[in-house]
This record gives sequence, C-alpha cells and structure tokens, in this order.
Amino acid sequence: MSDATASNFTPAPLDSSKRTWLLTASCAGAVGAGFAAVPFVSSFQPSEKAKAAGAAVEVDISDIKPGELKRAEWRGKPIWILRRTPEMLESLKKDVAELADPHSERTAIPIPPYAKNDWRSIKPEYLVLIGICTHLGCSPVEKFTPGAQPSLPDNWPGGFFCPCHGSTFD
Repeated sequence: MSDATASNFTPAPLDSSKRTWLLTASCAGAVGAGFAAVPFVSSFQPSEKAKAAGAAVEVDISDIKPGELKRAEWRGKPIWILRRTPEMLESLKKDVAELADPHSERTAIPIPPYAKNDWRSIKPEYLVLIGICTHLGCSPVEKFTPGAQPSLPDNWPGGFFCPCHGSTFD
C-alpha cells in the first residue's frame, strides 16, 4: 500500500487543450461520418432508370377490333391486350368447370377487387396479360379459332397455346 492518504492527495491540473482537441476531433469525425453516409443512404433510392422501368405504360386501345391482339412492353416483358368478341365472352361461361380457380379465390395469386369477376378484368371485352408462359417462360401463340387443330384438343374453345411444351390457356 501507499503512504499517501486522502488528505494529502492533490489532483493534477486540468489540461483544457486536450479536452478541446478531443471535442474538436469528435465533432470532425461525426461530420465526416455524416458526409460518408450520404452516398450509402442515397444508393437505397431507385435510380431514374428503375423508376421509368416500373412506371405505368399507356397504350391506345381505341383502334383494337374485336378478336384482335395488341402488343406492348412493360418492364421488358410482353404485354398483350386482347379485345374479346362476344363469342369469346360466351365461351368463358361454358368452361368454368375446367378452370383451376374459377372464382379467383386463391390467395397465393392476389387479384384486385375490380378483377374478381367472370372476366377477370374491369371491362369484359378487354383482357390484359403478360405474354409469358407460366411453366418455362416461353411466349405462347394465339390460337383463337375454336375446334380441333394440330396439337390442340378436339373441344378447343380458342385461346393461347405454348409451343414449347403444349400448355393451353383459355
């Protein structure tokens, strides 16, 4: 133990220059960290190119005749806009038993409330699709003529056919 007692202890004089230097260095470090963080935080924002890619696409549908298919592009994917004929709309009522989800009740594929109807669209005569097959990513072809055709069933109602593996879409 030491011979020193609490009564004869003299504290060292305060060196205010060390304290000032420490405070200045800390403030400078905080400002530098703030400036360094700005590019990292701003990198989380989408670029103008990404914003443009995700933006809505406007397509003039006034010139589409019944039974015609118009193509557009959205996010690099083909978009098809089909103006259905009255016969196409009638055939949708006949094939309900063959549909996997006839009343749009599956929650895994959310459908907006305005499309929860027999036509799955706002206006029955217009059908808007992404033109990519759900199986392998091929691009189906339109086979709107009903009836027996090569590679299609005899009771084909008309729709889309994927030549890659034979999937059919009403």
